[in-house]
Amino acid sequence: MLIRVLVYVLAQALIGLLGWLWLGWPGAALGLALGSIAVLVVDALRGRRFVQWLREPDLNAPPALRGLWGEAAYRVTRALRGERERTRESTQRLDDFLAAIQASPNGVVLLDPQGRIEWCNDIAGRHFGIDPQRDVLQHIGNLVREPAFAAYLAGRHEGDAVTLVGRGHTSAHPVRLSVRLHPYGAGHRLMLSQDITALAQADAMRRDFVANVSHELRTPLTVLAGFVETMQSLPLTEAERAHYLALMAAQSARMQALINDLLTLSRLEGSPPPGAGEPVDLRALMAQCEAEARGLSELLHPPDQRPQRLHFAEPPGFALAGAAGELRSAISNLVNNAVRYTPAGGRIDVAWERLPDGRARLAVTDTGPGISPEHLPRLGERFYRVDRSRSRESGGTGLGLAIAKHVAQRHGGELQVSSTVGKGSCFALVLPEPRVRAAGEPPPATAA
Repeated sequence: MLIRVLVYVLAQALIGLLGWLWLGWPGAALGLALGSIAVLVVDALRGRRFVQWLREPDLNAPPALRGLWGEAAYRVTRALRGERERTRESTQRLDDFLAAIQASPNGVVLLDPQGRIEWCNDIAGRHFGIDPQRDVLQHIGNLVREPAFAAYLAGRHEGDAVTLVGRGHTSAHPVRLSVRLHPYGAGHRLMLSQDITALAQADAMRRDFVANVSHELRTPLTVLAGFVETMQSLPLTEAERAHYLALMAAQSARMQALINDLLTLSRLEGSPPPGAGEPVDLRALMAQCEAEARGLSELLHPPDQRPQRLHFAEPPGFALAGAAGELRSAISNLVNNAVRYTPAGGRIDVAWERLPDGRARLAVTDTGPGISPEHLPRLGERFYRVDRSRSRESGGTGLGLAIAKHVAQRHGGELQVSSTVGKGSCFALVLPEPRVRAAGEPPPATAA
């Protein structure tokens, strides 16, 4: 920079010297003036180039200037490059943050101080029927019109939650949302929504379960207490005493069966799924289930009635891998239910088959009264009964189908139900192809 200043000074001095030699002192003054004007013109042209570039700066092609303008162009270019890099990093962080919110399982809506939507993710769009692009700057109260939400929004109960009916809610498929508002910034609010349908259903199931268990245990306990009080306060004959004791034993057996089924369900829920290397002896398993079914049939239908016709097909030509105890419990419950609900003289068929897709299917078909279509979706729920009085009379606990369904799911299969009123029902336990292998084939671990 100092060299350039010296050059300008020497050039002006040279021009002034030439003017002095030509015209004397007036020529020297004119030369100095002309030199200064030339320097100013050159500097103005450089400044004009810098200002033109500054209006639309191209950081890849800064102006090639000298002197102070060149230094200014260099420093401005470096500052703009730094600012552009910081802007790019901030934009990237914002994109990453929005992508993380977009991947959240909860709905997120950003509201301005007036309650208008600034941004929302796709989950919130599905929860409230909002279009993330079209509905920007729309007031949230115009899009979510449920009275409970309007009162919550107007009351400014930040931090508290309100439960709303979600989009697509029906009686058959309820949808529940938990919505919270959190303030941030200068009057802005963050609205979070969470689908709590599963939690609400689990809570309802828990309440129903406690109520059902209490009801199921209260009845036999009331009967037992009444019989005990009768035996303590009244003189009874041996025949009456034996009769009351038999009734008390029946109620005790009912409570014992209920507790055993509850323990079975608890054990199923608390243990890991059965492995694929545990072989099941189907011949022995089906023999046990057949003996139980025939004994129950004889107990429920005295000799003076027409006996039930129970037909157990020959054991299949394949083997299964799974938990033998769990499968026995599931099959016994299906067969015993058919025995309980099929009238005297009816027919019950139990048979295994290999489906074309490789799965195994056990079908228990009866000629009972059948089940109405509205009951079919709820079969498998704990304590759900189509006919409560008849189930209790036959000794059912209301947990048999729940156990069978749970066992099927633990083995990767399913419980299928079909029924026609007045003709009978078919309950089928379907197990996946990986649990089916040819008879005599060793488990995968043994083969390996």
